[in-house]
Amino acid sequence: MKHFFNRKDTIVTEALEGFLATAGSGTLARLDGYPEIKVVLRADWDKTKVAVVSGGGAGHEPSHAGFVGAGMLTAAVSGEIFASPSVEAVLAAIRATTGPAGCLLVVKNYTGDRLNFGLAAEKARTEGLAVEMVIVADDIALPDIAQPRGVAGTLFVHKIAGHLSETGRDLASVAAAARAAAKDILSLGISLSSCSIPGQAHEERFGADDGELGLGIHGEPGVERIALQSAGALVAIMAERLAARLDAGGRHALLINNLGSVPPLEMSLVANAVLASPLAKAVALTVGPGHLMTALNMNGFSLSLIKLDAEREAALLAPVGPHAWLPAKPVRVPVIMAMTKPANLETRAASRDAGAHRLITAVCEKLISLEEPLNSLDAKAGDGDTGSTVATGARSILERIDALPLADRAATAATIGDTLGTSMGGSSGVLLSIFFTAASQSLGTGASLSKALLAGLDRMTFYGGAKIGDRTMVDALEPALKALDATGLEAAAKAARQGAEATAAMQKAKAGRSAYIGRQLDIADPGAFAVAEVFAAVAALFAPA
Repeated sequence: MKHFFNRKDTIVTEALEGFLATAGSGTLARLDGYPEIKVVLRADWDKTKVAVVSGGGAGHEPSHAGFVGAGMLTAAVSGEIFASPSVEAVLAAIRATTGPAGCLLVVKNYTGDRLNFGLAAEKARTEGLAVEMVIVADDIALPDIAQPRGVAGTLFVHKIAGHLSETGRDLASVAAAARAAAKDILSLGISLSSCSIPGQAHEERFGADDGELGLGIHGEPGVERIALQSAGALVAIMAERLAARLDAGGRHALLINNLGSVPPLEMSLVANAVLASPLAKAVALTVGPGHLMTALNMNGFSLSLIKLDAEREAALLAPVGPHAWLPAKPVRVPVIMAMTKPANLETRAASRDAGAHRLITAVCEKLISLEEPLNSLDAKAGDGDTGSTVATGARSILERIDALPLADRAATAATIGDTLGTSMGGSSGVLLSIFFTAASQSLGTGASLSKALLAGLDRMTFYGGAKIGDRTMVDALEPALKALDATGLEAAAKAARQGAEATAAMQKAKAGRSAYIGRQLDIADPGAFAVAEVFAAVAALFAPA
């Protein structure tokens, strides 16, 4: 797997330097023990309050350095990728931040972290510093394990402890609140891939059709391999296991964490699935979805829940300095506002016409059947969605065909234009909406169907900018419509086929998405191919028996 890095042994220090250089604030600093001592801390810290220090291996960004700032961590100690920081690094952070109020160490429940932070705490105490430690073990994936892992739910402890410190609470009360919070946190993750470490050979242990439930934030195996299925079904499995561990009737905060490489679109879909599950009844606040405690480029997410009381809720809602923290927000039912309808909108009543019904059905069914071939063509020149976009528009017409004013050609064309403009989206939907809307206007003045379609083409090319030779659907559509007007349907189908085939030999597209590809493509334009297939289907439909 490919990565952006210079040298394997400088990845973490270079990343921390980049983080500090772009943090946009003079309130962060690092200790001068680089590269062995990698500590990011508050430059504005005056040691009159309880220091809250955490950390661990790198690779979980924005954790941990991203949460250093007012209201959260006082300092973060980083090790190398997935490796606990040394005792000396943790001790340096304690010394740099701890005054008379003392220090709380927040530690994820991994052996290396417990040992290194624990020994650092013991050494700090021999130096006369007041140090307490809380261990977070929130992962419920392995129910029978004696030492559950500490994962993304640790961030709840960072936020609560940081808030209490900021408000002036003493070490005993901050530590007690942090320990109590840690006991009330549950987390569970799922992923469709393991993570890869820059500079190391990667062998993906997952199959093409499976994922893993409950894997750790260092890529450790989870509790079980799970078959790839819908997001809703996967979330339902996680929600059921989390809900089984919750206190009935309690209010909780939910943290939706991106483990690395899940696109924002999919994370929002996950959030919707969680809040549509029975688990939602227990959720009062949400944090995320977003990158909070990642596992490099793992294609997965985790869900963490903490039981709320008044103090915890106030702590989670309090503003903080670090930009990486995503503010907790109450769960809200989406507000739905009515669309403004055009004034004097003429209602087009449904009507019957067997020939029009037959024609529209044939065209739509042909376009739907072309979904995969068109996507395959488009994948070589664009983003591989032409077939899906066109099929969506065709399905939307078929779904409404019994409501179309089929006996009125002008009204039918206008309604198709409106429908495609709404259902298809992107440039294709707009262009076809223009085409049918202009054709409708021409039909309304008494033009023949072929003349009206040419009028639609004229407006479409005026606004879209494409012309013959630009390697778009116009290369097939324009000769086909001209042949239809002059000669007839059979000639139109032949002209459309010739126009589509010609696009494969064009040196470079000059319009449409393919224009962004700086090379000859040697394949037919997907739009032109679709036009040719539609004209062939219509010609066959009306061919003499």
